[in-house]
Amino acid sequence: MSGAGLRESQFEMARYLRSPSGEGAPQGIEQRRLDIYRRLVYNNIEGFISGGFPVLRSLYQDTDWHELVRAFVEQHRCHSPYFLEISQEFIHFLMHEYQPREVDPPFITELAHYEWVELALDVSEAQPPPAQSAVDVLSAVPMLSPLAWLLSYQYPVHRIGPSFRPAIAGPPTYLLVYRDRQEKMRFMELNAVSARLVELARDNAGVSGAELLQDLAAETGMEAAMLTEFGASQLAELYECSVLGQAPVAPANQ
Repeated sequence: MSGAGLRESQFEMARYLRSPSGEGAPQGIEQRRLDIYRRLVYNNIEGFISGGFPVLRSLYQDTDWHELVRAFVEQHRCHSPYFLEISQEFIHFLMHEYQPREVDPPFITELAHYEWVELALDVSEAQPPPAQSAVDVLSAVPMLSPLAWLLSYQYPVHRIGPSFRPAIAGPPTYLLVYRDRQEKMRFMELNAVSARLVELARDNAGVSGAELLQDLAAETGMEAAMLTEFGASQLAELYECSVLGQAPVAPANQ
């Protein structure tokens, strides 16, 4: 078989395995073998999605869930060959390609994204900031851990489960999801002011904690002394939780 012929045969097999009901079976292959390949492909993909999105999976009856996964297999074109990145591909499918059904919850995309963030941080090779004692949170230059992500959702995704399925969106839910120094996944619910403080730390260009709090006071119109007291306590907690670290100090000129 020529290279072009082999390539076309592979595409024909792939099309059939993705959509057995919509594509004709490849010629010359026993149907029993095709059925085995089809089950292996689907079960592997479904297993990764179920494992990566356990809360979302718990909200569906089996038939409805498999219909969703089958739509992903048939319609989405993955850009990565790695099984570990199937979850990210599934998120892209839900956000940009999927047409929700009546059975799908209105928060399907946000919940899936929240669960994906936990997986992405769990497998990341980045490291949290080292533990530091007696940090002067006002003079230190805060630096957000690469393992801490600030998120905002229309639904309280961290509370959703079989017994709690909000039907309508509410006020913004701010969550800080992070991996700590013990390699455990954690999350922290924030209010709007705390979330903005974390955002300022994430985008920090080298200013101290005190300066960040001054900027935050100017933005919010809050009294500076009160905000500094609140903010210092919040910064101390974030350092303790390994969400923040101190930016390295440049060596003094000799």
